[in-house]
Amino acid sequence: MQEIVKNHIESILEKEVVLEKPKDISLGHFATPVAFSLAKEFRKSPMVIAEELASKFSESTLFEKVESVKGFINFTLSKSFLEEETNKALALKDEFAKENLKDEKILLEYVSANPTGPLHIGHARGAIAGDALARVGRHLGYDITTEYYVNDAGAQMDLLGLSLALAGQETILNLEVEYPEKYYRGDYLFDIAKEVAQELGTDIFTDESRQMELALFAKERVLELIKKDMADLGIVFDNYVSEKSLYSSWDSTKEILEKNGSLYEKDDKLWIKSQELGDDVDRVVVRDNGIPTYLAGDIIYHKNKYDRNYDRYINIWGADHHGYIARVKAAIKFLGNDPEKLEVLLAQMVQLLKGGEPYKMSKRAGNVILMSDIVEEIGSDALRFVFLTKKSDTHLDFDIDKLKNQDSSNPIFYINYAYARINQVFKKAEKSFENVVNISYENLNNDSINLVYESLLLPSILNEAFNKRDMQKITDYLYSLASSIHRFYNEHKIVGNEREDEYLKVLSLCSLSIKTSLNLLGIRPKETM
Repeated sequence: MQEIVKNHIESILEKEVVLEKPKDISLGHFATPVAFSLAKEFRKSPMVIAEELASKFSESTLFEKVESVKGFINFTLSKSFLEEETNKALALKDEFAKENLKDEKILLEYVSANPTGPLHIGHARGAIAGDALARVGRHLGYDITTEYYVNDAGAQMDLLGLSLALAGQETILNLEVEYPEKYYRGDYLFDIAKEVAQELGTDIFTDESRQMELALFAKERVLELIKKDMADLGIVFDNYVSEKSLYSSWDSTKEILEKNGSLYEKDDKLWIKSQELGDDVDRVVVRDNGIPTYLAGDIIYHKNKYDRNYDRYINIWGADHHGYIARVKAAIKFLGNDPEKLEVLLAQMVQLLKGGEPYKMSKRAGNVILMSDIVEEIGSDALRFVFLTKKSDTHLDFDIDKLKNQDSSNPIFYINYAYARINQVFKKAEKSFENVVNISYENLNNDSINLVYESLLLPSILNEAFNKRDMQKITDYLYSLASSIHRFYNEHKIVGNEREDEYLKVLSLCSLSIKTSLNLLGIRPKETM
């Protein structure tokens, strides 16, 4: 709707315009400040220019009213246009706000947690943000592939093998174990140790030469846990890429970097000149023992990504990876690729409360709050919604007890209640959406018109949310729409009213907008409550 209105205004004014939504809807559904930008060129006051431009819309059927207000041109949409757009939306049903396939392929990588333990609540934020971004982007026509980068090489795998060996010695062999300062801990390792004993025997726990075998066994089991946790949140990845499998490409990758003069040796180490391209300092890519660093793995992986010829690459990383952005982009440039095609979004950590107190950490995980524990306690829908109520690069804290409230303080309850309430009204009226789809808007009152307008904003909300990588715009929209629906319901008798069918048609559009939005956020709308 908003795009249609914008194009129509620009065709009449023969100028590009910026459309705004007035805070007071009684002033109009849209407004443009274009007159202010023309004041110098026309040598007239914005008020005079706005009056002249507003008069050009006298024959337009899109608008009920176009007027100049303090230099702004305000547009009130016509009932006939709103009815036409409503009919299109209702006919589309699940395809509402869906756009044609765009000629842009995007590779979206997110979560990519080390396969050394179950996912914790911090991982959930990037996971939910990435999945929602993919869902919305695909609905808008983007060709999006989702990917999980499995960090199954390096020191963390050695530590995983050692940790599992010690867990097996303690729980299976009943030996006294002295744990080092750094190791992975948690009951999940004891569970894996039991599987190891059954499948590989118990001697492996004391055989240091077989610790990598233990690490690989644990990695596969942990990946199964991770995939299950993701599935419980409604998240399934298109690809899983192993870091270890990519290291066979290190020599050829290094050769390209050497030819470009971006590497040098110092202190028996190999360095990349990342400082030349915005990094704080140059970085080591090969240690003095000849083993490539974690950064080398990232360089190989991003070369692999670019070799697959996507138009854009989006990474969602934890906030602690902020320093990696410049060095990875520098490497991409040195490899002859365009670093501007890489977009890195950061997910801040989460503070979780229960009854106003810090949430207790999970014994099963060792020293973190397990994502699966929270999903079990409040459900995946509530967790997804609350994690999308703020942009992922901002701090988030929430109390899970509030997400159990059955009132407006619980946003997902409040929104679902609006959706279920509409279904209940139709049931009480003994009618279906199909019964009112052809009802005219000719006699629609202002409250109904404004509800239709708000519901039809969804396509522009989705585009803004995707383009700004900010799913909060959708959750804010949903809460606002739900508030409008509850207010409308409380202020108007619907069933038995002479306007019953008009009201029901308006509410069917509201229902469609809520259902579409929730589905795109990976949340199941509740038909009854």
